[in-house]
Amino acid sequence: MSKAKKKGRADRSTSISDEDIKLLKIIEFSGWIFLLVFAGFMAIWGLFDLALELIDITLDVVTFTFIVFTGTVAAILFGLATKIKKDLKNKKEYFMDWLVAIFLFGMFAIFALAIYQW
Repeated sequence: MSKAKKKGRADRSTSISDEDIKLLKIIEFSGWIFLLVFAGFMAIWGLFDLALELIDITLDVVTFTFIVFTGTVAAILFGLATKIKKDLKNKKEYFMDWLVAIFLFGMFAIFALAIYQW
């Protein structure tokens, strides 16, 4: 191997602390929970409304907001986990940015729903 390749491998830190592993697992678990809620809701809706035609479910504002919120939060959580895996040094900044983004997204969803209902 050349010196450049050996030097590149020596610079990388491959040690991940137990706290980092727990943080990543919690974030990924939360993403899976939101994704399963989203997929379960869509599957139940499709089964009862489209396939069996037992009930007539209409897409109202609350349902649409729930679908958009759960799908978007799942995607953002998986993106956060991937971003933290790639750069463990800035995990606090990424986590704080994520908290602010989820807060703003939630406030936007609440205000949009309130304005539509008003």
